[in-house]
Amino acid sequence: MEHGAAAAMVATQLANRGVVAPAVLSVMRAVPRHLFVPPDLWSEAYADRPLPIGYDQTISQPYVVAIMTELLQLRPSDRVLEIGTGSGYQAAVLSRLVAQVYSMEIVAPLAERAASTLSLLGCANVTVRAGDGFEGWPEAAPFDRIILTAAPTQVPEPLLQQLKPGGRLVAPVGAGSQQLMVYEKDHAGGITRHPVLAVSFVPMTGRTQEPA
Repeated sequence: MEHGAAAAMVATQLANRGVVAPAVLSVMRAVPRHLFVPPDLWSEAYADRPLPIGYDQTISQPYVVAIMTELLQLRPSDRVLEIGTGSGYQAAVLSRLVAQVYSMEIVAPLAERAASTLSLLGCANVTVRAGDGFEGWPEAAPFDRIILTAAPTQVPEPLLQQLKPGGRLVAPVGAGSQQLMVYEKDHAGGITRHPVLAVSFVPMTGRTQEPA
């Protein structure tokens, strides 16, 4: 049943709306999204909307997960940093496309739950840490790709520093209205960025929200 629901989700919500990367579409069919939401929401797990997962957090709409994953332009050898583990669904998707995923979640109970779900699914290449993502994961840096699944008002500088030259960072950015942004670091260390589409994410909390 779930396989059929995931296949229908991909056909109606992703492929019809411009997600074209075959590997991304395949993984979105394969990852059991319902396992990342509360049991009372399983019947809605593959719907075209975000769902609550507790602690004022959500699992992102499937289309947003897919488009962010596609924008990362992942390679099998990549090491990826994710800020905002949430349910662990995005990390599970990434885990099937890259060599290693490091995922940080500021809400400790969510980090524990996500780590448990990811372990259950055999995602052995994902490491989850509870903590503030502002400083990134220095001892594992640099990263080929970085993804933020909560919105800062601006991307924390430590995260840009931990991105490898030639790397990509994808993040929702903004205080009120938010834009999904792609940041690219050239081989001289320069950063270029461009907006992709308007989005709505929960705010990134922690040090990033403190006034300068």
